Amino acid sequence: MDEAPAPLGARYPVPAGEMLLHRSGSGGPPAVFLAGGGMSGLHGLRLHEQVAECTTSVLVDRLGLGWSDPVELPRSGTRVTDDLRALLRAADVPGPRVLVGHSLGGLYARLYAKRFPDEVAGLVLLDPTHEEIVQRLPTEAAQRLRAWTTDVELPADRLTAMRDAYRAAVGRALADWPTEVREPLLARGFGPAAHLRSLRESMNLPELFREVREAGPDPDLPLVLVSAMGSDAFADELSPPEARASAAEAARAKHELYADFTAALPRAELRRLDDVGHSGLVWSRPDAAARAVRDVLAR
Repeated sequence: MDEAPAPLGARYPVPAGEMLLHRSGSGGPPAVFLAGGGMSGLHGLRLHEQVAECTTSVLVDRLGLGWSDPVELPRSGTRVTDDLRALLRAADVPGPRVLVGHSLGGLYARLYAKRFPDEVAGLVLLDPTHEEIVQRLPTEAAQRLRAWTTDVELPADRLTAMRDAYRAAVGRALADWPTEVREPLLARGFGPAAHLRSLRESMNLPELFREVREAGPDPDLPLVLVSAMGSDAFADELSPPEARASAAEAARAKHELYADFTAALPRAELRRLDDVGHSGLVWSRPDAAARAVRDVLAR
């Protein structure tokens, strides 16, 4: 287990271990941020700070990530949402809550809302993963996504190079963050064992997509989906040239999927951002994400 202490938050017991939770602000409904795949909740700190100005804001680390206990990953969506429910109860975060999910965290937020609709006051989905994305993406992008979610046996030298590249890119993205938060995040997230766990979290997407489909329809809740359609320097420097060349086409397909998804829900709204990409949304435009949270709270 990596030794860098959590710069913020406290750990609470759940059936499968202990999980980190950090809260700020007051009032309700509380907003609970669910980070993207392989990420710590503390990567949403800038968003958290803005949301805490108007309500209780909560960041969490899923089991296997950040400062929560290590477990074998990937983990089923049922287990992830059960873990979250147990954590919020252990930490006495009252419901109903607004769930704010980025990327893979958005899929977990929807699954939680499907399973426990009475515990959710609204949803904010930040460029979320969706169970129909593979069918919508251009062929090459869909093939890359399938490969990414199945290729877990990477050579050691490739894993090391990937870890070094990701750490450098995240370090640049968080360059203006307080050192006392940025440095523990980098140390904790990019140790060899922690980085391998972070890569494994998304390795069961087909099964997770099936769980979301089989959980039934999305409940009728206030919902804002923020679609990030701009370029993403963070992702670009980590992607092969062929992926960057088709990024605009993949983004259009993603946005069309989001439009169809929100159109089918009575109280859903789609918002488009053209000045930020998928990975940088939470870091670079926390204002837009926080505005979506405030608007859902107002409804």
